[in-house]
Amino acid sequence: MTTSFFNGERLIVLFFISTILYSLPFSLLSHGVSLSLLAIASFFLEISVDSSVSPFSLRTRPGASSGILLGAITLPSLILSKLIQSSRGFSLQQLQPQEIEYLTLQYWATSASVFSVLLFLAFTIKHSHWGARLSFAFVLSQAVLCVVALLTTSQIGLHPALKLSWVFFHGLASVKLIQHFMRTFPSCASIGEAFLVTAGIVLYFGDMLLLTIKKLCGLLVSSELITADEIKRSEINIIIQGIVLGLLLYPITLKYTLQIWECFINTTYSEQRRYYEIWRSLIFIASLGFVLIVVVPLWMQFVQKFDMHPFFWVLSFVFSEPSKRLSLCIYWMCIISISVLRFYKISKNSKIERILLRKYYHLIAVLMFSPALIFQPKFLDLAFGAALAVFLILEIIRVWRIWPFGQPINQFMNAFTDHRDSDLLIVSHFSLLLGCALPIWMSSGYNDRPLAPFAGILSLGIGDTMHWFSLFLAVTVSGLLEAYTAQLDNAFIPLFFYSLLCL
Repeated sequence: MTTSFFNGERLIVLFFISTILYSLPFSLLSHGVSLSLLAIASFFLEISVDSSVSPFSLRTRPGASSGILLGAITLPSLILSKLIQSSRGFSLQQLQPQEIEYLTLQYWATSASVFSVLLFLAFTIKHSHWGARLSFAFVLSQAVLCVVALLTTSQIGLHPALKLSWVFFHGLASVKLIQHFMRTFPSCASIGEAFLVTAGIVLYFGDMLLLTIKKLCGLLVSSELITADEIKRSEINIIIQGIVLGLLLYPITLKYTLQIWECFINTTYSEQRRYYEIWRSLIFIASLGFVLIVVVPLWMQFVQKFDMHPFFWVLSFVFSEPSKRLSLCIYWMCIISISVLRFYKISKNSKIERILLRKYYHLIAVLMFSPALIFQPKFLDLAFGAALAVFLILEIIRVWRIWPFGQPINQFMNAFTDHRDSDLLIVSHFSLLLGCALPIWMSSGYNDRPLAPFAGILSLGIGDTMHWFSLFLAVTVSGLLEAYTAQLDNAFIPLFFYSLLCL
C-alpha cells in the first residue's frame, strides 16, 4: 500500500531543516546546500522504502516506519547548528579560527557518513522505484559538493588528500557499521535509529582517532597533522570518550577471546566443560578489568597528559569538593533506589501500560539532574559518563548471559521494556540517558544560549511527559515530533531541541 507523500513526521523534519537554513549566515551557504541535498535524498529514499511492497533486505523493528529522513539529517543539522552558534562567537572574537575549522571538518565527515549510507541503502533496494532513482541523483550531487568544499577550504591545516581520506573513512566505516548492527541485532531498530547510532559512533571514534594520529605524527615525524593551536579538551572529556569507546570495542575482543578459549577446552580439557560458565565469567571479569584499568587509561594518557592515572584523577576530582559532590551521589542513589524498586514492583503487578510507567523516569530525570546542572555541571558531565559506562557493562553482561548476573539482569530489565525494545537488545535506558547528557556535553565549549544545556532535561523530562511547558519554537517542534514519530523519540527529540536552542 502506497504511503502518503507527506506525513506528520516528514513535515516536522522539513520544517526543522527550514528553520536551520533560515538562520544560516552567508559564510555557511555551502553547508546549507549540502544539508538540503541530504534532506531531499533521504526524503525520496524514505518514500521509496516505505511504499515498497517487497520486503527490505535489512530486518528492522516491527511496527516502525523506516525513519530514514529523520535519522539522516539529525546529526548534520546538529553540527550545523553548532557552527551557526560558533560563527556568532567568532564574530565577537570569543572563539579561535581552528575551533570553527574543526567543527567544519566534523560536519563534512558526518555528511560523508550520511550520503555513504544513503548510497548503500539505495543499492540495497530490490526494486527500481522512482524515489530511489531521485535519491541516488541527489546523493551524488551532495558527494560532489562535499569533495569540492574539502578541496577549496582549509580545515585545521590538513592536506586536501588527507581531508578526502578522512571523510572517506567516515563514510566507509558508517556503511560497515550499520551493516554489522542490522545483522547482529535484527529487528531491534528502525533504519533511522540505526542511522543515528552508527553515524554518532563513527564521529565519536573518529574524533579520538584524530587525536591519536596527531600524537603519533608528533612522535614519528616533525610535521604536524594540525596547527599548533590545537583544539583543547578537558580531562573529563577524554576520560568519558576513552571509557565509552573502550567498552564499545571490548565485545569484539571478548568474542574472539572466548572463541579461542572454547576451541582450546574442546580439544584438550573437555572434562572441565562442566565448569564452563564459571571460567567464562572469570575470563570476562579479567579481560574487562584489564581493558578498563590498563588499556583505556594508557590510551587516555597517550592523547592527553595526565599528572596521574586517570582513575586516581577521577577520585581526586570527586573529593576536591566532597561535601557537594558526595552529597549529590547520595541524593542520586536514594532517588534511583526508591524509584527503581517502586516501579519494578508496579510493572510486575500492575496492568498499567509500561510506556506510561516509563514516563515517570522522565520526571525523575528532572529531579536528579537539574540541581547538579545548576550547581555542579562539571561533576554532572563525569557522572553521565560513569552512568553510561555502567549501562554498557550491564548490557554486555545481559546480552552475553555472563554467569551469575546475566539472567537476573535480563529479567529485571525486561520489566521496563516496551514494543521498541527486544530481548536481544534493550536501548531505551541508553536513549534516555544520552538524551539528557548530550546537550550538556555539547555545551561544554562556547555557548551563548543559557538554556541549551537543559535541552535534554526539558524536552524529555517535561515536554515529552506533560506537553504543557512552552519554550516557543523548540518545544513546539520537538513536541510535534514526539507526537508523530514512530522512532525512538528519546534519541531524536533532545538533539532537535538542542539544535533549535543553538539558533
